[in-house]
Amino acid sequence: MLMGKNTLMRKCITNYCKAKGDDTWMILSDKLIGNVGIIFTKGDLLETRKKIQQFVVPAPARVGAIAPVEVIVPAGPTGMEPSQTSFFQTLNIATKINKGTIEILNDIVVLQPGDRVSSSAAALLGKMKFTPFTYGLEVLEVYDKGAMYPSAVLDITNETLEAKFMSGVAQVASLSLASGYPTLASVPHSIVNAYKNVLAISIGTDYTFELAQKVKDYLANPGAFASAAPAGGAGGDAKAAAAAPVEEEEEEAEMDFDLFD
Repeated sequence: MLMGKNTLMRKCITNYCKAKGDDTWMILSDKLIGNVGIIFTKGDLLETRKKIQQFVVPAPARVGAIAPVEVIVPAGPTGMEPSQTSFFQTLNIATKINKGTIEILNDIVVLQPGDRVSSSAAALLGKMKFTPFTYGLEVLEVYDKGAMYPSAVLDITNETLEAKFMSGVAQVASLSLASGYPTLASVPHSIVNAYKNVLAISIGTDYTFELAQKVKDYLANPGAFASAAPAGGAGGDAKAAAAAPVEEEEEEAEMDFDLFD
């Protein structure tokens, strides 16, 4: 990790490029503006960024700072003595005294992302001993083999690339089918559509072929295909059949009883 004066770091990069006769590193020199540094690594860039993001320290909300996250003071006991009720009344925060301590009645949204911390917000969070912000390093851009790109590129996975590629293929296929211009992306759809047309013609006429005949047989007699039921269904029919003789025996028994009467 290299942290230092931006002017000095740019000078070092410029001298290195002149000594090597290679200006590919000069793109990195142009990015050294503001409070930035450089991290050199030979490892996986995504894993390096994850390791960097682990090292953060909590920080209080200071007046004038920009809130990077939403800050909420939850309802509940504050642990403060009743003598400090006037502080919350000044900020129009509803409270009550419960078991000798001040209790906030409702959740309070103190800051939204992008808000500037006001003096009242800083006072409230300081009083509550909240440290809602964090200090740490943020990876802004990545340099690799002469190319500079945003760190968001590291979030791209193989699944993301596959989804983007398939979306492009689908658009090419749609354009090809709409314009009637065949491409590798549209040919499978064209074949399927042609088969549907041939099948429709076969069903509507006496012309048939093997696959179409199966459809015709199903349309002519759907019950024949429904007879091939799962084993569970057959078991249910067997139970129903087994129950039928019992009902007949009961009917016969009732008939015998009536005759004897």
